[in-house]
Amino acid sequence: MAGSIKFELLSECPYTGARRGRMHTPHGTVETPAFMPVGTQGTVKTLGSEDLERLGFELILSNTYHLALRPGSELIERLGGLGKFMSWKGPILTDSGGYQVMSLSKMRKIDDEGVTFRSHLDGSQMHLTPERSIQIQAQLGVDISMVLDECPPYPCTYDEAASAMKRTHAWARRSLSAARGTQGVFAIVQGGVHEDLRRESAAYISELECDGCAIGGVSVGEPTEMQHPVVALTAPLLPKHKPRYLMGVGHPGDIIHAVASGIDLFDCVLPTRMARHHALYTLHGRVNVLRKEFEDYEGPVDEGSVFPETERYSAAYMRHLFKAGETLGPRLATLHNLRFYARLMQEIRDAIQNGSWPQLVERYAKA
Repeated sequence: MAGSIKFELLSECPYTGARRGRMHTPHGTVETPAFMPVGTQGTVKTLGSEDLERLGFELILSNTYHLALRPGSELIERLGGLGKFMSWKGPILTDSGGYQVMSLSKMRKIDDEGVTFRSHLDGSQMHLTPERSIQIQAQLGVDISMVLDECPPYPCTYDEAASAMKRTHAWARRSLSAARGTQGVFAIVQGGVHEDLRRESAAYISELECDGCAIGGVSVGEPTEMQHPVVALTAPLLPKHKPRYLMGVGHPGDIIHAVASGIDLFDCVLPTRMARHHALYTLHGRVNVLRKEFEDYEGPVDEGSVFPETERYSAAYMRHLFKAGETLGPRLATLHNLRFYARLMQEIRDAIQNGSWPQLVERYAKA
């Protein structure tokens, strides 16, 4: 049974399949298309919840597997839920742990019942079933829980992709049956890079009584020229009246392509991870702030991307911070990159609403 998530479709782009919407959750409304900063362990690295609020984000993502290991979902439940624990007032979406089925392949065993992991922290055993994943997410008190899925890596064989898809379908039904009351749950489409599997999976997931539909298994190593056709094919097959979420995709160009295909929600570690590796997002592409040209440059890295949080700091100073190993460097770069993404999403929403999509595409052509 569907939970507490309500989605309004406000307008559609006259040039593409882009959608302007509004998603209502127990902890607030999210204007879509929207990007979720990734707070895997209950924190977006180097930032506090007040930073995210000031940057304009309305929804964040955290991770079931990591929080179940440390500090534990029971502890977080006793302390009032993840939002209260991290002092975040808005809605939260949690990954089910399905991605770890792929990324921790050397530390897990998988069968139709679920996944048995060895903790990356201390080697202790953890058994994650669809029911247990949903239970943990309920204990975390998040607004949107993801069904447990099997995310096959790229490359994999057709049979491997088909097997993972079928297991994902079975787990989706079990996950939905385990949901508490009005717990919001999104189901996940799999199928690798195979058109027939994606069509089959989209049809199956669309029939489920879930609150939203996600496209999984992209951005797992496949080249962009294979990723884009999967998104363009799958997104329009999903229910129009539910939010559509593309998991783990976050390059600005990929976001714009996916929005044009009909996607509403995104998450990715790119803007925060790249920030910790001294890379800033600009309208001219990603820029390495350690470049020699910035050594004595008093201006910003990019004149077209100057934001209130970081405008007082020169490119020379930011370069110095990274060279000196100062923690302020990654923090300023993270503030910059997330503000860049917040602006991107606002301009995407505006372009859909006012019919200026071609100008938006041109503005971000090099980003």
